[in-house]
Amino acid sequence: MARDDGYLSARESRRISKENRKITAKLEKVRTRRNVPESEYMTEMKNPANAVEFENLHTFFFTDAGTVKSVDSVSFEVPLGKTVGVVGESGCGKSVTSLSLMQLLQRPQGQVVEGSIRLNTGEKVYEITKTPEHIMQHLRGNFMSMIFQEPMTSLNPFMRIGAQLIEAARVHNKKLGKKEAGQKALALLERVGIKEAERRMKQYPHEFSGGQLQRIMIAMALINEPDLLIADEPTTALDVTIQAEILDLLHDLQQQMGMAIIFITHDLGLAEHYSKTVCVMRNGEIVERGKIKEVFAHPKHEYTAELINAIPKGMKEPEENNAGVLIDADNVNVSFVLKQNFFGKPLKTFDAVKGISFKIKEGETLGVVGESGSGKSTLGKAVMQMLPYTGHISFEGKDLKNYTAEEARRLKSQRQIVFQDPFGSLSPRLTVGEIIGEGLTVHHPEMTKKERIQRVLEVMKEVSLPLDALNRYPHEFSGGQRQRIAIARAIILRPKFILLDEPTSALDRSVQSKVVELLRDLQKKYGLTYMFISHDLSVVRAVSDNVIVMKQGEMVEYGSADQIFHHPQNDYTKRLINAAFDL
Repeated sequence: MARDDGYLSARESRRISKENRKITAKLEKVRTRRNVPESEYMTEMKNPANAVEFENLHTFFFTDAGTVKSVDSVSFEVPLGKTVGVVGESGCGKSVTSLSLMQLLQRPQGQVVEGSIRLNTGEKVYEITKTPEHIMQHLRGNFMSMIFQEPMTSLNPFMRIGAQLIEAARVHNKKLGKKEAGQKALALLERVGIKEAERRMKQYPHEFSGGQLQRIMIAMALINEPDLLIADEPTTALDVTIQAEILDLLHDLQQQMGMAIIFITHDLGLAEHYSKTVCVMRNGEIVERGKIKEVFAHPKHEYTAELINAIPKGMKEPEENNAGVLIDADNVNVSFVLKQNFFGKPLKTFDAVKGISFKIKEGETLGVVGESGSGKSTLGKAVMQMLPYTGHISFEGKDLKNYTAEEARRLKSQRQIVFQDPFGSLSPRLTVGEIIGEGLTVHHPEMTKKERIQRVLEVMKEVSLPLDALNRYPHEFSGGQRQRIAIARAIILRPKFILLDEPTSALDRSVQSKVVELLRDLQKKYGLTYMFISHDLSVVRAVSDNVIVMKQGEMVEYGSADQIFHHPQNDYTKRLINAAFDL
């Protein structure tokens, strides 16, 4: 049973762990068998016109805190050459359903405990739940591929992008030469919108923006021309002007290759534009399915209607003009060295941020929008002193370059950041409670353990995290839930300033609205000041007092949210707004 401080007792934890080990060991033994006769994992499709059939699928996670039923009796079909949308809130089981098909669940905790998944490869039909791992390695890539939600954690940080694409092609096609694979990779990078693709093939993942990494993942998934593509939030990190281009590209490739697509998304607007049929999931179950036009026009389930109407609306009320300036940036420039000589002298540089100036008053929100690669995140990192810059940035009237080491250390508790990639920014070795409360340990050592846990539970409740998440680890949560953990970690110290770098990009629409309201309430309650970086203009419009529009490192327009969204002056701003609200 749980103790008063929210943790499980040692006895209860040991009992649950022992039971879970028995279950997972049995299931893992079946999965890892070799020399299994084909008759055990070959089957027939109920409908030969389907690429994959899910029937009564149950996928559970066995944790020390108990069993989590991520997918509970899910059934649907994906016809050959067609697109089926799977939508729902984060944590509803969308991604776990696709990971069950790919057999890429977190082992040994995640297991398919019941049900059937039938994959049609043309000549053969595989019962995925019984297919051994060495056969699955052949099916992945050759017959089915997946675009993962978080590209930074899916790419090898030690390998150049070109080498990773070439490897993906040659592993599944032994006859393909290195030169031919390189040409294929280059063509795909150009097609998904990577500029200077030949040069960028020689770069590493950390040298790309979040949106560019997502495009690289799309190229990697398509390089072997699979029969079935699982697109798990394929445009999450992309700006609105690129979303339509990427999805149109996937649609064109689908027509050329006859490829079936499972389109997993929290954005119902995208699902409506690019799917023929849809399955709406909630709490591991499908609550509604059908032709997407009919479902959107006449939703039968109240949850579906709630999702359709859940879009951040309205604009923030303007703050009083007599508030003091918290952050003052003057002529900020950030450059990266691309090439240097033997003595380390730069021969070629890239100007990521070019002479940007702005002010943020206390209690205000500055929105920063623009395409991926425009320099939004780089500007934010300069404000947080995470990157070297030229120019001047002042906090409460004092230039950040003039702070002593001790002053800079204390300042960290006053300035917090929520990163774009929540999985990469959360320690996999710490529980959720330890992650959220870590800042209290560092900046408030006088607090007792009980006081810290109580504060953590209060913050978890504020960001709509279940209290039983306290003892669980980041890998046990969906992308949206991990982002909420990151937000809780940032606000627990009650800072004066928070940099929010794409804080809602991984969240479904219904949760986005809740997070927007949460950020507004916290700002009003604690007088917080935000710098809100996002490609989602509907969210920026709802939270911002002033907005900067960036393009290729330059500030093309700067003004109040009302002026930017209702009376834009720059052609690029107009195009960005039209793309966002017409999609």
